Amino acid sequence: MSTERRRNAGGGRRRASGPSGDAPRGSGGRRRAAGPAADERAVGRRRDDDGGDSGFWDDERPRGRPEGARSEGPRSGGRRRPQQDDRGRAHGARSGGARRSGSGGGGGGRRRPPANGEHDDRGPIRRFWSKAWKPMVITAGVLFIGGVVAFFIAFALTPGPGDMKAQSEATQKATVISYAGKEGEPGEEIVTTGDINRQPVTYDEIPDSVINGVLGTEQRTFPSDGGISITGTMRAVLSGGSAGGGSTITQQMARNYYDTLTRDQTITRKAKEIMISIKLGQQLDKEQIVEQYLNTIYFGRGAYGVQAAAQAYFGKDVQDLDQAEGAFIGAIIQQPGNFENYQADPKIEEILKERWRDDSVNGMVLMNQDYPDYGITQAEADKLEFPETVPYSPGEDLTEGHKGYVRDAVMKELEQRYGLTAQQIATGGYRVTTSLDAKLMNKADKVFGEVLPEGMPEDTNYALTSVDPATGEIKAFRGGTDFTQDANNSLTERAQAGSAFKPYVLATGLGQGISLESEFDGSSPQKFEGIEGEIQNDSNRDWGVVNLTESTKHSVNTAFVQLAIDVTPPAVVETAKAAGIAEKQFETADMGPNIALGTYQVTAKDQATGYATFANGGVHIPAHMITKVEKPNAEGDYVELEPNDADQLEKGERAFSADVAADATYAMQQVVSPDGGGKNAMLSDGRPVAGKTGTSNDAKSAWFAGYTPQLATAVGLFRDGGKQIQIPGEADVYGGTTSAKVWKEFMDTAMEGKPVKQFPAPANVGTKQDSLPATPTPSQQPTEQPTEQPTEQPTEQPTEQPTEQPTGQPSTPPGGGECPWWEPNCDDDGSGGGDDQSPGPGNPDNPGGGPDNPGGGDDDGGLIGRRFE
Repeated sequence: MSTERRRNAGGGRRRASGPSGDAPRGSGGRRRAAGPAADERAVGRRRDDDGGDSGFWDDERPRGRPEGARSEGPRSGGRRRPQQDDRGRAHGARSGGARRSGSGGGGGGRRRPPANGEHDDRGPIRRFWSKAWKPMVITAGVLFIGGVVAFFIAFALTPGPGDMKAQSEATQKATVISYAGKEGEPGEEIVTTGDINRQPVTYDEIPDSVINGVLGTEQRTFPSDGGISITGTMRAVLSGGSAGGGSTITQQMARNYYDTLTRDQTITRKAKEIMISIKLGQQLDKEQIVEQYLNTIYFGRGAYGVQAAAQAYFGKDVQDLDQAEGAFIGAIIQQPGNFENYQADPKIEEILKERWRDDSVNGMVLMNQDYPDYGITQAEADKLEFPETVPYSPGEDLTEGHKGYVRDAVMKELEQRYGLTAQQIATGGYRVTTSLDAKLMNKADKVFGEVLPEGMPEDTNYALTSVDPATGEIKAFRGGTDFTQDANNSLTERAQAGSAFKPYVLATGLGQGISLESEFDGSSPQKFEGIEGEIQNDSNRDWGVVNLTESTKHSVNTAFVQLAIDVTPPAVVETAKAAGIAEKQFETADMGPNIALGTYQVTAKDQATGYATFANGGVHIPAHMITKVEKPNAEGDYVELEPNDADQLEKGERAFSADVAADATYAMQQVVSPDGGGKNAMLSDGRPVAGKTGTSNDAKSAWFAGYTPQLATAVGLFRDGGKQIQIPGEADVYGGTTSAKVWKEFMDTAMEGKPVKQFPAPANVGTKQDSLPATPTPSQQPTEQPTEQPTEQPTEQPTEQPTEQPTGQPSTPPGGGECPWWEPNCDDDGSGGGDDQSPGPGNPDNPGGGPDNPGGGDDDGGLIGRRFE
């Protein structure tokens, strides 16, 4: 059969790579040994016509034929190829049998990028990725290989235990803490961190009870871990440290024992620590690591090593400690500085007991499940009880006056602001200069005894903190009578603020454009949405229509509760936080309109810091007492360390505008005036003073917080357990008649010899936005005149009579009788009350307030049913 007949016969064999059906065929030239016919080469797979080599960037070759190729004539000796349209060409045969995908026909091969100048319908990410993935893979591979090589080089160069020397006890020195000197230099020494007590023991002398307690608390996987714990390190990194520090016992031992490792908080030091720990884990057995660790770790109370700790906490040798005591030893490792004197602070005691139970005892049980030779069973754990410890006896030097309180406060600040551990502080030989004024510290210790009568209850807390508004430096504070038994009255102990919290409500209103001239209903008593019961003023006095200056001067509760509703309680909370009230204090009571009556608990430090923000023109600077920390180096010189809040201290943070601060200060100046609630705080030299009184329900706390342009001081009285304050010879207790007198006595000493400075003039921010009811409520007692007595300070606009229609915001929030959005349980809310003239009833079991009885108040009234003047 001829070639032509075979080509046309049905079912005949197709030529390789030829078209099928009606598709145009090639010119029919015979295939030569060297390759396809000319016309097949024209459409087959080929290099770019410009001669470019395919290679790394081969994806860039064009998809179609160059335009010039279409006009080329046939190869010499070949048959002329018939004309084909683009469709036929798209379906033409390709060398090797692959069919190019396109709009005209079947798929198959990988899509190629378009030719130069041709439209590319791929997205930008796919275009970028098509070019970038190969370099990225190569780069990652190079980095990985380089990292592995670098690791092995560093590991080979890392010294082993035989190449490192143990740290000499002679190089370990106590840290020295000093008063403020001249021009930032250290002044007289206050106290040191104490002597170093170390009593080494061998591994055989350490009982299983202690080993179980320490390992169960610190590293349950120690029996199988190497020098480092990958899972622990990753957990610490991912949690930002909240899930543990990530350091193994081997790493901690390396830091404490070998002099090769410094205490610097750097990545380089951490990497070196990991390398050394891996090598120690390979070259030392587990018993050696545990022995060195327990002989070098700091346990508080000046005890270095487990034997010294056993003596300091239980008065016996380490081999005599039982399982409960061993768990205690493990529990205190995390925070030895806080736990060494846990009996003096109920909150710290609660934290320690929780850690002992949840981390130490439970950790031993979990360890026993994975490693039966370690830990204890659940049945054994159920029989354990928190052990009794011997009283803390630091020596007469620390219990004398305020020394122990200063040492503890400085150590906490070094940990928080400089990242130092308790062991570093106790043995690092640092020189710490504080902002504390020796004369004012001594005055703070004795001023309460100079003003208040003898016979005060022993559980009375006397709080005082004094802060420089321009720098945030604490100049003085009163800690207590004995730091081993009495928690710091001023820096940690807290009580309800009462009406001393009202300035934050006032600043919020001014910041929202409500001027001091804005008028409110000062009648008493009144009912408010979101508060169960009625709110009243001091002695149930009806003040009628009052502006915000008068409301501040006389601490009119009903007016301030309405202002808190108008500006919203959450806004008040944000203002108070920005001014310097610690965020944790807002967990002490539920949020509601009675925030104006001071339901939240605060410390004297909180209030001194917050009022300092007003004195500093609305700029908050964190309160602190450490001004310089110097670390000794190998040459014997001292290098100054930088705190982690240096930028905050330098720039501060604006809480509210200077104009708001000026107007709030003007209103608080009226409080410290001959007819104001804080008249007993007027200073002897007549210099300007601004401040606010505060007394909580049932006189559980009495405050006066105030400031001059140079110094802000807060003074508070309160008893343990929220009991009512008792002062011999005084029938009623108010902040304006007790704490205000203490404040004056202290500030007269503090301001002696200081220049008299004036406050800025009021800025008159905002507009007059009255918040008066359309008609009096049944509980209100309207008077014919807007106020019972004329005010001492005239206003720019005369006081107006109540109108039939409200002139400002309504006395209830939008929504009528519906629960306001900021009070989720308004049906169960209680109320505050009180101001600086009359204490009232309260719940001794709920001093912090809550939905049913949020407490609060100040010196001017509160709930119906109080006792009145």
